[in-house]
Amino acid sequence: MFQLGKTIVSEDIIEKDFICNLSACKGACCVDGDAGAPLDEEETKILDAIYPKVKPFLRKEGIEVLEAQGTWVKTTYGELETPLINGAECAYVIFDEKNTAFCGIEEAYNQGEVTWKKPVSCHLYPIRVKDYSEFSAVNYEKWEICNDACSLGKELQVPVYKFVKEALIRKFGKDWYAELEKVAEKNFK
Repeated sequence: MFQLGKTIVSEDIIEKDFICNLSACKGACCVDGDAGAPLDEEETKILDAIYPKVKPFLRKEGIEVLEAQGTWVKTTYGELETPLINGAECAYVIFDEKNTAFCGIEEAYNQGEVTWKKPVSCHLYPIRVKDYSEFSAVNYEKWEICNDACSLGKELQVPVYKFVKEALIRKFGKDWYAELEKVAEKNFK
C-alpha cells in the first residue's frame, strides 16, 4: 500500500494486469453478485434526473423495477446502490444479440442522449473505492468471473491502473493520476 494525497492505494492496481474481455465473460459483473452498483449521493440525483432519457434504452424488466423501487435504493446498512432485477442483474442492464450484458445508461451516453457515462463504481471496475472519514482506500477486486480479463491484460501487458485511467481521472483528477503514474514508473518497473 502507498499513499497519494488522501488515498491509500493497493499496489495490486499497478502490479496486476487487466483488460475487460466481454466476449469471454459476457458482462457477468453486471449480472452476478448480490448487490447493485455502489453509488454516492450526487449520483442518486443524476440517476433521478436522467432516467427519462435512459428509459428508452432499458429492458421492460428493468423499467418495472426502477418504477417500483426508484432509480436507486438504500440498503439496510444505509448504502446507496442501483436496484436489482429479482436479486440478480442490475436494473440498468441491457443485452445484445449475443446475450452480452451492457449498461443501458452507457448506451444512452454513447447515443448522445445523456452526458453522464455510468456510475463511477462501474467505470472503475475492477477497482473498488471505499471512503472513510480521513481517506479513501483504492483496491483491486479480484473476482473469478474476470479471469479472462486478467489473462488478456497479462498477454497485452496492461496494468489495472492503465485500463481504468479515464475512470481514475474522473474520480480523483488528472494530478492524482499523474502522481500514480510516477509511483508506478519509479517503484514498479
